[in-house]
Amino acid sequence: MDRHRVVALLNPPRSPFELACAAEVFGTVRPDVPVHYDFRICAERPGPLRTTVGYTILVDAGLGGLQEADTVVIPGWQPPETPAPPTVIEALQAAHQRGARIVAICTGAFVLAQAGLLDDRRATTHWRHTAQLAATFPEVQVDPDVLYVDHGDVATSAGTGAGIDLCLHLVRSDHGAAHAAQIARNMVLPPHREGSQLQYATPPAPARTEESLAPLLEWATTQLDTLTVGRLAERAGLSSRTLARRFTEQLGTSAGQWLLSQRLDATRVLLEQTNLPVEAIATRVGLASAVNLRRRFRAHLGTTPGAYRRTFGETR
Repeated sequence: MDRHRVVALLNPPRSPFELACAAEVFGTVRPDVPVHYDFRICAERPGPLRTTVGYTILVDAGLGGLQEADTVVIPGWQPPETPAPPTVIEALQAAHQRGARIVAICTGAFVLAQAGLLDDRRATTHWRHTAQLAATFPEVQVDPDVLYVDHGDVATSAGTGAGIDLCLHLVRSDHGAAHAAQIARNMVLPPHREGSQLQYATPPAPARTEESLAPLLEWATTQLDTLTVGRLAERAGLSSRTLARRFTEQLGTSAGQWLLSQRLDATRVLLEQTNLPVEAIATRVGLASAVNLRRRFRAHLGTTPGAYRRTFGETR
């Protein structure tokens, strides 16, 4: 049986990691795993290609390498706003029209958007660039929460490591869960990660505030276990309506949403740094019960407290 031909389309400067995500899943031969894929690389211009870490790699195939590809992978694009050459866009469009599956890892989504392959479709990219992708290509339905989006003919992943999640998903679609699990086991990775990429995003730095709210917010972060919006207003000496207006003006959110965000951030820290039961954490951060904490945590971060602790816990 002919192997499925996977071709990675590279551009300078090339981040080695995103390329390695695809190469490790589709190109590594393992003694105990059947080989179903043939992995190659190509670029607009064959020859030495700069990387982002100081060395060069040798690419021996040009865009003609896409002509017989069953899957084309674009493992990132640096800088993401850089226009792809017309020859690259044309080669991608031709491969897609021929029936090849087009896959973008991380910022590779920007190239797919330039080629029109994401018009009126959901897509994702690294959480640092989702707003930029949405602003640059308003016809793309950017989903900032997910690890990957697969439409069958076109797929996109969130940043860096999420490229592995997408590649394993594609193997699972092509050859079943057992085969994907074999590859993941050899990579010492879970076959499928839980949750969304929001759990990996750095919590935003505290918004700059006017002097009138800054002391209140500092005090509030020490009172999460019993704090309410009413107590916030009382502490500030303001009516609830005035407090709401100042939160909107200075922080761009409501007092209730700000308070929930602080509680979830505190929950993340406790999950990472302690072995406290979820019920105890819920009490400490003011979310009343484990049930309420789990519901809020999943709604905002796309995963469970238990799964988050297994991934990030320092005491595991």
